[in-house]
Amino acid sequence: MNRAKIPVAARCARVWRERMVRLCVPGLLALLQACASVPNPNPRDPWEPLNRGIFSFNEAVDKAVVKPVATAYRDATPHWLRTGVGNFFNNLEDAWSAINNALQLRRQATGDSMARVLLNTTIGLGGVVDVASDFQVERHSANFGLTLGRWGVGSGPYVVLPFLGPSTLRDTVALPVDLRGDPRNGFEDAGTRDALLVLKIIDTRATYLRAGEIIEGAALDKYSFMRDGYLQRRRNQIYDGNPPDEEAPAPQPEP
Repeated sequence: MNRAKIPVAARCARVWRERMVRLCVPGLLALLQACASVPNPNPRDPWEPLNRGIFSFNEAVDKAVVKPVATAYRDATPHWLRTGVGNFFNNLEDAWSAINNALQLRRQATGDSMARVLLNTTIGLGGVVDVASDFQVERHSANFGLTLGRWGVGSGPYVVLPFLGPSTLRDTVALPVDLRGDPRNGFEDAGTRDALLVLKIIDTRATYLRAGEIIEGAALDKYSFMRDGYLQRRRNQIYDGNPPDEEAPAPQPEP
């Protein structure tokens, strides 16, 4: 059979199954590494030994399963179709962002997020076409962890979550709320929700394939590079891109 004629989903699923068996030993070794001590620990990362073990496990999962499937998806799917898939998921995220921006009392961001959802869901064919960006309506991504940060809740220690990757204690505590607020839950069929989750993971990973290669080639310590980048990005989001030089309480939303 011509390889090009094999459905993309079937090819991805086959690669996924074949590579899952390769995770057991690397995953066990990665978790055992958590017992090792780390010299000169970062004060923002007091659980670094455990985090590094989980990070290594996630890297093994990515190498054995997620990256190969994402690569197959990218190579077999036209760019215009991948763009539509990404737009669809961005539209779902904009709906949750609108709620969180409202909770943060950010009027401009709330209005922009609501306008994006309205435009892209109607004129944009359910979010597949990003009409809002053509009208220069800005995206303001937000989740419940960011909402807590805007109301003064500290980030707490850095955390690496199995399969999910970089986080903080604050964002981890907020995660159940974010999962509950995920618009995918609006689909009644559990199979549809699961399929959307898998597709989102694959599509997101395919988007960052090139960036991952650059990081691997440039970073002497990929763990530290990703940790510092994540913490800096979250802090910039809390302070609207203007964080103070020294650690300070997060700005309180204006009533």
